[in-house]
Amino acid sequence: MLQSAYTDALTSAADELTVEVATTPQQAVEAKRLRYQVYCEERNFEPGANGLEQDEYDDASQHVLVRSRASGKVYGTVRLVLSGQGGIDLGFPMERVCDDYVLRPLLRQTTAEVSRFAITRDRDGLSPAAAALMRLCLIRGIVQASGELGLTHWCATMERTLLRLLRSTAIHFEAVGPLIEYHGLRQPAVWELNSGFARIYRELPHVWAFLTHNGAFWPDATIKGRGTFERLARKLG
Repeated sequence: MLQSAYTDALTSAADELTVEVATTPQQAVEAKRLRYQVYCEERNFEPGANGLEQDEYDDASQHVLVRSRASGKVYGTVRLVLSGQGGIDLGFPMERVCDDYVLRPLLRQTTAEVSRFAITRDRDGLSPAAAALMRLCLIRGIVQASGELGLTHWCATMERTLLRLLRSTAIHFEAVGPLIEYHGLRQPAVWELNSGFARIYRELPHVWAFLTHNGAFWPDATIKGRGTFERLARKLG
């Protein structure tokens, strides 16, 4: 019964939303505009300027957007910051606030920081189901981007509320290092993608099918089986 309800909710999200891995400068501008709305106007976290929230890491990032099919409005965005991309190695944003040892074990070339996770409070025009699943849609976008980039790990500094929400969908980030103060308490954390997806497949196969496009976005040979989300994945793609 629970899985059936989740399937219905994912169907609503697929009908109403599209997930985009940005390929154009205009999409990157739309991401920065949505970030301004969330981080500058709604949360008052960042100053922003000229209606955009942006920083020096954006040129070394892969941006993801979630957009309304009906209106074209962008409701959510997230980016993967890639160390050494864009011609200048700026490292990761979290390295400015975390202890040096936190990311030392990771191979930088195959690690990305999940950053600027932003969903607007203004979700007019969306059904409750689609609005509630925006978080999973954004994650689906960075799963697709990570597969294309050959990543092995994600790192992030996250609110503990977001970590709990992710655990409810079998995404268990590993805490590394102490809590830090950055617009409130944040937990530095790491997620190893292969083992993480294997765990999702074991615990919530319908979520695994949705996030990985039935394995097409993450073709790990150790994970077998097919889900029932081909149509949903095609719509959201």
